[in-house]
Amino acid sequence: MDCASEESEIRRALEPVAGVRALGFQLGARTLTIDAPEDVIPQAVEAIRKAGFDPQPLAAAAPGDPHGHEPEAEGLGRMGFALGLAIAAEAVAFFSPDTLVFKAIGMAIAAAAIWLAGFSTYRKGFAALIKGRLNINALMTVAVTGAFLIGQWPEAAMVMALYAIAELIEARAVDRARNAIKSLLDLTPDTADVRQSDGSWANVAAAEVPLNAIVRVKPGERIPLDGTVASGTSAVNQAPVTGESIPVDKAQGDLVFAGTINETGTLEVTVTAEASNTTLARIIHSVEQAQGSRAPTQQFVDRFAAIYTPAVFAMALLVAVLAPMFMGLTWMEALYKALVLLVIACPCALVIATPVTVVSGLASAARRGILIKGGVYLEDAHKLKAIALDKTGTITEGKPKLVAQHVLTTSLPETLILGWAADLAGQSDHPVSKAIAQGLEAGRGSVSDFKALAGRGVEAELEGQRLILGNHRLIEERGLCTPAIEAQLKAQEAQGRTVTLLANASEVLAIFAVADTIKDSSREAIAQMHALGVASVMLTGDNKSTAETIASQAGIDKAQGNLLPEDKLAAIEQMQAQYGPTAMTGDGINDAPALARANIGIAMGAAGTDTAMEAADIVIMNDDLRRIPEVIRLSRRTRSILLQNIALALGIKAVFLVLAVLGNASMWMAVFADMGASLLVVGNGLRLLRGARAGATQQSNSVG
Repeated sequence: MDCASEESEIRRALEPVAGVRALGFQLGARTLTIDAPEDVIPQAVEAIRKAGFDPQPLAAAAPGDPHGHEPEAEGLGRMGFALGLAIAAEAVAFFSPDTLVFKAIGMAIAAAAIWLAGFSTYRKGFAALIKGRLNINALMTVAVTGAFLIGQWPEAAMVMALYAIAELIEARAVDRARNAIKSLLDLTPDTADVRQSDGSWANVAAAEVPLNAIVRVKPGERIPLDGTVASGTSAVNQAPVTGESIPVDKAQGDLVFAGTINETGTLEVTVTAEASNTTLARIIHSVEQAQGSRAPTQQFVDRFAAIYTPAVFAMALLVAVLAPMFMGLTWMEALYKALVLLVIACPCALVIATPVTVVSGLASAARRGILIKGGVYLEDAHKLKAIALDKTGTITEGKPKLVAQHVLTTSLPETLILGWAADLAGQSDHPVSKAIAQGLEAGRGSVSDFKALAGRGVEAELEGQRLILGNHRLIEERGLCTPAIEAQLKAQEAQGRTVTLLANASEVLAIFAVADTIKDSSREAIAQMHALGVASVMLTGDNKSTAETIASQAGIDKAQGNLLPEDKLAAIEQMQAQYGPTAMTGDGINDAPALARANIGIAMGAAGTDTAMEAADIVIMNDDLRRIPEVIRLSRRTRSILLQNIALALGIKAVFLVLAVLGNASMWMAVFADMGASLLVVGNGLRLLRGARAGATQQSNSVG
């Protein structure tokens, strides 16, 4: 299954098979998952075989080759021998006497060359012709057989040999793009040093290490599995997963990823994910799934090829029938001209132009720590006119600190009030609540009937008091705001601080001010977006004053504060109406609706919630906003290469179609035009991978 057209052939072959519930094509991995009852699977496999393919269970693939291909050396050797026979057939035709014996010898040599080089092409071609379908293999089958029958057997042999060699080279080149992401698998060690029940250490296969096991990683070794640091401190090079060029300091409790490099100290890591479910494994799986999706340009090309191929086939028939009548050609000359047209008609270059470019782009992004979940998002990112950004964890560090606290009542002890605030804040995962809990000494009270109030705060029962800890909006909704409190809020918010209030049923008990800092990368990222002509808008649940202060410091065009999840959703719709295609960037559960509604949802992955990462179309693994303008630039470059490839494929076809009609093209020229165009578009698409390697080298040099 080498290209999208062959995927379509297999899909059509399986349509009549009763009991097939779903098909999961992974063109990038050349695999197909069939969802069907066990007794239906043999029928499905037989249907694929009748379509001219040789389906093999994945477990039956040769070692080192998950696709079940013959070894590359054997394939090249067979093609080289076929080419040698084709050259021998040409020599017999050119140098030998024109006798029946020598002609028979030459034809036998040519037939052997065609059989060696074209067995797979003929098998698929005859299967397509029987079903009345015109694909690449059907066209080559008709063209080569026709040339042989009209006495052009040396040329038929040479055309098939050259075609097969070019197909082999093209397949290997395309595999470079498809397997680029799989090279990440080599980063993960096969074994891990695991602590045993008696305290000793044993080398165990990584795939057999259970959850919660303790793994030891020495300096210079790669981390075998995802986990949290149980003991030890070190600097870890996370470039393979997140794209970060600078090692990240790790201490007890910090996350580490499989495939990353432990640089300085020995770490003991508690395993949190099995080998098949590590972050690196999920990245590879997601990109493989993305390779199976069709980008808009690919959908157009597939529709165009479905019309183009039959149209040129019909033109070839007209030439064969009408040329002797109106152009004064002999029937043999007309047939030859028609066969040349058939070879030129092969839409191989056109069909392969898009997927190889898209797969290269996806792999290039993954090597930079950018997970793009489909070719449609890679291609459509070039259209973006505006980007909405969440504040906490996206623009800012997402690690706010408690910077001020004011107890407003004298009716209760200050230590009691602060203890209540710490206990309530400790029940929430929100970054602001965590900052309050860390900044206060917990009162260790018994919290009951705890409720999270989305976009507002939390509420619970504590020591006989019904307490709320939340934002300005929540206090206003409960009717507890006063002019004095409003004045304090305004003063704190003017400094860009986030204010949280603790209240009971009758009054506000205390005010807490939390401050967050802007990431160093945020200002640069916003400037790059503006340079690309993309507007920026901050959408945050924080108050308007804080939002405007942070937006001003980061260089963001506009800011909207006090937004609930549904408000962010509405804001995205307004931006789409005002600017056009809009992306949303965020990392929290409250961002998920807006991420899903935006034209492209971008999640900040390392600190992001699973909900946000699932809702997003693109995941930035290292939370660096500068990756977003990188995505836009990569999308624009991908789009440019796609258009170049389509222009190359169609332009070369058009030139040779004219030459063929005028009688100035031979079958040799036709096959060179077809496969030359294919190799050109493949090579052009692979340029995206060179950019990824340059980025990886730069990261490596930075680490060194």
